[in-house]
Amino acid sequence: MTHDHHHEVHDELAPELNPDAEEAKAEQKRNRTLGNVRLRHHETNEIILIPTPSNDPNDPLNWSQPYKYYMAIVVCLAMMMCNFLAAGPSIAIAEAAFTFFPSSFASGDEGAINSAISKCAYFFTTTALLQGTGNFLWVPLCNKYGRRPCYIASYTIYLATAVWCIFEGEYNGFLVARILMGVGSGAAETIAPVSIADVFFLHERGTIMAMYNCFLSVGVAGGMMVAGLITINHDWRVIYQVASALIGFVLLLAVFSFPETAYVRRNSSGLTDSSTVTRFSGDKSAGHGSDIENVVPSDISTPPAKETYLQSLKIFHRTYTNESFFKLFFRPFGLICLPPILWVALVQAATIGFIVAVSSNVAVAFADAYDFEPWQVGVCFVAGIIGSLIGIPAGGYFGDWVADFFTQRNGGIRDPEMRLPAIIPSLICAPLALVLYGIGIEHKLHWICPTIGLGLPANVRFLSLRLVNFAISQGTSVALVYVIDSYRPVAGEVTLAVMGFKSLFGFLLSFYTNPWVEKSGYQDAYGAMAGISAGILILFLPLYIWGKAIRHASWNWPVISYMHWEDDREVGE
Repeated sequence: MTHDHHHEVHDELAPELNPDAEEAKAEQKRNRTLGNVRLRHHETNEIILIPTPSNDPNDPLNWSQPYKYYMAIVVCLAMMMCNFLAAGPSIAIAEAAFTFFPSSFASGDEGAINSAISKCAYFFTTTALLQGTGNFLWVPLCNKYGRRPCYIASYTIYLATAVWCIFEGEYNGFLVARILMGVGSGAAETIAPVSIADVFFLHERGTIMAMYNCFLSVGVAGGMMVAGLITINHDWRVIYQVASALIGFVLLLAVFSFPETAYVRRNSSGLTDSSTVTRFSGDKSAGHGSDIENVVPSDISTPPAKETYLQSLKIFHRTYTNESFFKLFFRPFGLICLPPILWVALVQAATIGFIVAVSSNVAVAFADAYDFEPWQVGVCFVAGIIGSLIGIPAGGYFGDWVADFFTQRNGGIRDPEMRLPAIIPSLICAPLALVLYGIGIEHKLHWICPTIGLGLPANVRFLSLRLVNFAISQGTSVALVYVIDSYRPVAGEVTLAVMGFKSLFGFLLSFYTNPWVEKSGYQDAYGAMAGISAGILILFLPLYIWGKAIRHASWNWPVISYMHWEDDREVGE
């Protein structure tokens, strides 16, 4: 077989599944499915486990459910800490500026003080930018050499730079430390969705991805809140001391309790001829280990022995793909041209990008409107944490339920678009939150409505923070799971394309928010952001109707043909 012919055969998309007839063996050998999979048995309507687990005890899909959830929690902690130092210390930006540029403050010249503060803003904008762009290095490494070495290497860099920031007295040195911190702290953000897809079945993924998205925004809110409370009685550098201890703790968890989640699924891609039996879940709602009926696959080869704990601590296990590093590096640049991925990148940018805008401006806004101290602004972010937590069931469980409802109506065949209607709550909340925030600050609204059950005062602005964080963890998780389901073999590159675009957007927005607000006023600036976010989110409708056709047509675009993946990236879905 010539190389060209080999490519022709391998780049064909799998034919559509027939809802009325099931051919278990043929269906398991399909490659290039673009998310078109049988998720429910066409006669019994029971959930089929996608991807099909092997009979290898080291297969991450065979790990116990409590252990899988423990791993999800470690990933979420890593996610939360990623953003903890990215935005948190910005609460004390004036204090940091005073430390690095005391002469500007001594002169009493307002222009010099503002210049010093804007120089210190680079600490946060550069970290945010490098968190996204640094992943262009981490993701190819994680695809080729596994997830574990990347988590450990990136968190080691993160810890080293956090400790560096405690002791660095010069502005330039501190800026270098913050730039390198971006490179180290961003890796978990993009590798986490890949780890989740490695370990959890298709029908469980929405809920775990919602946890991931929640902790992404809780990291920002929690960082702001903790940093604000620290500044009441302590120097701003104590923020870095506390963060270093927390980052060190997560690094220890990763080293001693987080195994490699990458796994080469030989059966699914038909590379070895094993007659694997599909396993069904006994409970229609599925999702708990006890509901899953184990049917031992009648594999020809005997399964390897289970890895010992010490073996699992190896940092590097093997190479996971033969694809060149060059191809792995450039694939995300091509993937962003695909309409579904571009849309999800815009959703991330419009929701997370705008919370960056809110947080880059919040200390100034609250000081002007309400004479708030930094710690009081930090406490406001409690509302953000509550909103994010509410977003977990709304984005995860609700998203899985909506997708399953449409799957059952389609004779048990799942297409990724079936998840999209679950984004409607965000379509309502994201614009509303931005409008409330803009109006609340512009008109200095003071009317108070009691927070149910707590008796704490909660202004309109608190409600807006709660809503915008809800919209982030709800909308982004629905959108991100949609594209990961569509292009699962290259989940890492897909997430990178989305997150890289989002951090570029957030970086630019953080420069333009304050001038935009000064020119247009809070109401008009945030009103415009609300209109933009609504315009982007409503695009789920054309994608729901024509998304499948668009994905199939765009697969054959000349620029995309360079992005097609090799068989060894297939994972059986």
